[in-house]
Amino acid sequence: QVELVESGGGLVQAGGSLRLSCAASGSIFSINYMGWYRQAPGKERELVAGITSGGSGSTNYADSVKGRFTISRDNAKNTVYLQMNSLKPEDTAVYYCDVQLRRHYSGPYYSYWGQGTQVTVSS
Repeated sequence: QVELVESGGGLVQAGGSLRLSCAASGSIFSINYMGWYRQAPGKERELVAGITSGGSGSTNYADSVKGRFTISRDNAKNTVYLQMNSLKPEDTAVYYCDVQLRRHYSGPYYSYWGQGTQVTVSS
């Protein structure tokens, strides 16, 4: 069993900040990638940011959030964070974490998804 628990969403005014967390627990052998996606009403789910688990962690960001959002991870806690600054109304969406992990030494990597957390930015 693997469980992902997200936290940190909420309502904030434009220009404000929020920090999302996603903690993975359960039968986990290793994690190779952790990411954040979001889905606004009537729109497709899109990648916001991702980070690899090896070394210092390579990151990638959607153009729309570069310079405002920062992804980080704590490998010891199997947790990924998303620091969101200078929030805009267009950042309003449900945010989901995606953790690519394997449960056994020789097993394949699978994606596991969090339950989603609502972020609402008022103008």
